[in-house]
Amino acid sequence: MTVEQISGASASTSKRKSEHIRICLQENVAGEGIETGFDQFRFRHNALPEIAFDDIRLDTEWLGRRMRTPLLVSSMTGGTNEAGAINRRLAEAAETRGWAIGLGSMRAAIEQEEMAASFYIRDIAPSVPVIANLGAVQLNYGYGVDACLRAVEMAEADALVLHLNSMQEVFQPEGDTNFRALLPRIEEVCRALSVPVGIKEVGWGIDADTAAALASTGAAFIDVAGAGGTSWSQVEKHRQNDPMRRLAAEAFASWGIPTAESIREVKARLPETTVIASGGLKHGVDAAKSIALGADIAGFGRALLPRAANGEARVSVEQLIEQFERIEFELRAAMFGIGAAAISDLQHTTRLIPAR
Repeated sequence: MTVEQISGASASTSKRKSEHIRICLQENVAGEGIETGFDQFRFRHNALPEIAFDDIRLDTEWLGRRMRTPLLVSSMTGGTNEAGAINRRLAEAAETRGWAIGLGSMRAAIEQEEMAASFYIRDIAPSVPVIANLGAVQLNYGYGVDACLRAVEMAEADALVLHLNSMQEVFQPEGDTNFRALLPRIEEVCRALSVPVGIKEVGWGIDADTAAALASTGAAFIDVAGAGGTSWSQVEKHRQNDPMRRLAAEAFASWGIPTAESIREVKARLPETTVIASGGLKHGVDAAKSIALGADIAGFGRALLPRAANGEARVSVEQLIEQFERIEFELRAAMFGIGAAAISDLQHTTRLIPAR
């Protein structure tokens, strides 16, 4: 299939994106019987940190840009007018506070050019990393280097992430489930694009062996997107008309690798690879724990969505900025509590210990 043929595909992708937003806002889509694993760890308090709170620095470098924080708005949405408004609100808050921002799957924009505007945020977020996004499985359904390049160009992105969502696709009414021989296709994209290409899960985590295989393709970063937050089997359950598949989806509410576990084993196997922690992070203490476990960047997704989807645009942005500030303060406070003055200190701390 050529890029031109892809452009003529159905508008069903946009309809699906609208349904995903509604379900994530209105239904309980968290995994059940599985947690992120952050509660299994605690910081050993340092009563004499020997630093001033004002000394603490959150700045880091990623994708060739100096960032004020090691924080990321995780990929969520796009492809509809509502999703475009959400992306632009998130982008304004990200630019204000210095967070990187990931875009939702850009398949809708590849299929329908008029949807490209719902992913364009560079005018609002000129100084922070912006990450374009496509499903890796689409490389088995007609997409190739050209489509990936288009996604990067239309977003003026600093990088592309290819997401792995096999368990979502299997429960999706219109799911694409041919995940055969994706590694060489991923490698082709990694080698061909001039920007870094990363890989992310969508809520079930990545194990060390899979991460190593992905890194061998040239992937520049791994976003573990572990279990304990949004479960896309539970999202798709609410879109299913087949009673059997709805019941089957419920059986997978506890599926996946907890976020904390995924971070630890991926970083242990790939110490030189940039690891992004996402999947159920709720506050700055979770971000601090994820970085202490081995992550370089901490991502927040559904925790931001209610404020981003607020009907009043100005209020929505103000609420998001306040939420971003709170997360940053919590991260800094956690660092103060263990005497870590910089992100590198947090990454090498010995004060994160098993909770008992």
